[in-house]
Amino acid sequence: MKSVLVSRFFILLPWILIVIIMLDVDTRRPAAPLTPRPYFSPYAVGRGGPRLPLRRGGPVRGAEKRNESRQQPQPQPQLPTIYAITPTYSRPVQKAELTRLANTFRQVAQLHWILVEDAAARSELVSRFLARAGLPSTHLHVPTPRRYKRPGLPRATEQRNAGLAWLRQRHQHQRAQPGVLFFADDDNTYSLELFQEMRTTRKVSVWPVGLVGGRRYERPLVENGKVVGWYTGWRADRPFAIDMAGFAVSLQVILSNPKAVFKRRGSQPGMQESDFLKQITTVEELEPKANNCTKVLVWHTRTEKVNLANEPKYHLDTVKIEV
Repeated sequence: MKSVLVSRFFILLPWILIVIIMLDVDTRRPAAPLTPRPYFSPYAVGRGGPRLPLRRGGPVRGAEKRNESRQQPQPQPQLPTIYAITPTYSRPVQKAELTRLANTFRQVAQLHWILVEDAAARSELVSRFLARAGLPSTHLHVPTPRRYKRPGLPRATEQRNAGLAWLRQRHQHQRAQPGVLFFADDDNTYSLELFQEMRTTRKVSVWPVGLVGGRRYERPLVENGKVVGWYTGWRADRPFAIDMAGFAVSLQVILSNPKAVFKRRGSQPGMQESDFLKQITTVEELEPKANNCTKVLVWHTRTEKVNLANEPKYHLDTVKIEV
């Protein structure tokens, strides 16, 4: 029995050795390097722009539609331009008030400032100021006749009319773009929200004005979205009992009514707004803004009269400073 087992062992031994040698040789072979499938991030940007993952079998479904939508962006509606006409005249606080107004206008998109001096020529002070203001602007000048400078007479009539004439001349030979006209006196304070409100004016829009007429505010009275009267401290019988800072007019309305101007003859103090608005609209057509005329977004602040009692008659400082 033992001899049979020994004989079988020696018969199988060569085969066992052959198998062991083959396994040892196979394990000694160098393993093939692992080469992962390349991946390109869709957010990686190089010279050729963003790269997308490489795929086989043609373009992915919907890729053409996505590219097509990117190449054809939706057109944005054109923002109406706000034209702000500001009469101004030489006085100690002129530059201070213009600076305050310019700081407000810089924050308003698509605004064109029409600054009209009450002077026979453009002053160096205002010219330098506008050059540094960084605003789209037009600098005009027209003097007020001496006979109209008496106390109690309307002011800034010629300057506002000069601004209107410039607008009409600018757009007479071209199709008028969407725009809104606003009379922005330099002694007022304006909320940025006011410009958002007036930009949607279709014909003539109105709103309250603070610190005017001897009251904390004046405003149009509104019922069911329509102006039905006026809350005012002075002459409520006026056709439009409103301050110059209390309304805006569509540019198209200004161009459609070329004879609408501020009047000198026959106009009483405080009536210029009514005389002008009567030429272009009616009370029933007015568009209430500022939450149905219940929010004050502009104030008739007026700078306090400057005390220059100690100012020398002749310039004594060795440096000339513009104020």
